[in-house]
Amino acid sequence: MRWAGQFRRYERNSLSLPSLVLLLLAAIQDSPLHAQDAPQGPLVPPPEHHVTRIGNVSEPAAPPSLPEAEIVRRFSLKEDEYILSRTRYTYRKTIRIQEFGADGQPAGEFVLVTQPVRDVDGKLFEKVVERPRSTLQHLFLRSEDLEGIQRIPAFPLTSSQLAKYDLKYLGKEQVDEVDCYIFQAKPRGVERVKAYFDGIVWVDAKYLEVVKTYGKWVTDQGDVHTMANLPFSLFETYRENVEGKYWFPSYSRSDDTLNLNGEQIPVRIVIKWTDFKPVPSAPQAPATPTSSSKP
Repeated sequence: MRWAGQFRRYERNSLSLPSLVLLLLAAIQDSPLHAQDAPQGPLVPPPEHHVTRIGNVSEPAAPPSLPEAEIVRRFSLKEDEYILSRTRYTYRKTIRIQEFGADGQPAGEFVLVTQPVRDVDGKLFEKVVERPRSTLQHLFLRSEDLEGIQRIPAFPLTSSQLAKYDLKYLGKEQVDEVDCYIFQAKPRGVERVKAYFDGIVWVDAKYLEVVKTYGKWVTDQGDVHTMANLPFSLFETYRENVEGKYWFPSYSRSDDTLNLNGEQIPVRIVIKWTDFKPVPSAPQAPATPTSSSKP
């Protein structure tokens, strides 16, 4: 996988990850960005990623070449296709949670590796395939503490969900040589038991496929935190083109600050999906030869 520069439509490459897009956070919140809204601590993005920002303009300079409603309709139909196709693939998912010291360097981490498998009833579930490792200094985590991550939908804007959102066209931006339309998605209402996406989506301007998202999930109780006792809610997620057909999430990251007994601890979570492979077909039972009578 190459993260910068060498993007091609039908190669298995993914997009480079910038740090948190601060101006988009202001758009998501519909209010000016205050200092306390930004991640605290001297966190530095990994060196293999660069920063991409949206220009500070209130309205796009020009409308897209297609009607906005048609762009939304087309990418939502692609999302329908991808959510079904993903169940036909297996992958390795690595979840890494890090604590940072005053020097900005990682002071400890928790790593969990899982893989989707089917139970006897054919239902998918995440199986731990490597024993969890932890050198965290302030937190004690178990694999079950991360189960909330499994409940966050990977494809928020499917066609069946569009009626529940207001989508606003924000403009265009190039992401690793890919021209993208940018849309802001806000839920028209919130509920107690169902979470809705509140954020930004980047759509390939040529093929009309979502290649990046940045936002959070909300209910009528407020922002949804993927894990109890941890502050992560805003995630920036990049997708990878698999077999030249599907755009699946491959890299997701969130930076925040944990307030623990009055101490401010910068923390980060990175989720990677790798080794996408089609699920092997179930072996076919050998055909039973039919008996023939002798003449």
